Amino acid sequence: VQLQASGGGLVQAGGSLRLSCAASGLTFSRLAVGWFRQAPGKEREFVAIISRSGSYTPYSDSVKGRFTISRDNAKKEVYLQMNSLKPEDTAVYYCAAKSVILTYTPMSIDEYDYWGQGTLVTVSS
Repeated sequence: VQLQASGGGLVQAGGSLRLSCAASGLTFSRLAVGWFRQAPGKEREFVAIISRSGSYTPYSDSVKGRFTISRDNAKKEVYLQMNSLKPEDTAVYYCAAKSVILTYTPMSIDEYDYWGQGTLVTVSS
């Protein structure tokens, strides 16, 4: 599987961005996909995950209510709509995927097999 993340950029606090993750190489509908981020000097952390069906979408507490993850299986893409951005959201955002069986949704960063290259989001105050 190859993943290509895009959509990052510079935005003022309170603004919005939409990240995209395009996948190729495997049956997209079998993939659980997650967004993770890594700020300078910090470990990579979970942001949001979407299950194969799209029906299960857990979020980290820090982004809940502000970010929305979604998927379009026909386009083989996953999106992260980020609203009300804060300076502490500044990070490199990565999408990751794992081929899963039925309804299983991996919650641990270590479970994801395929990673995109990352896209930088910078939120100015």
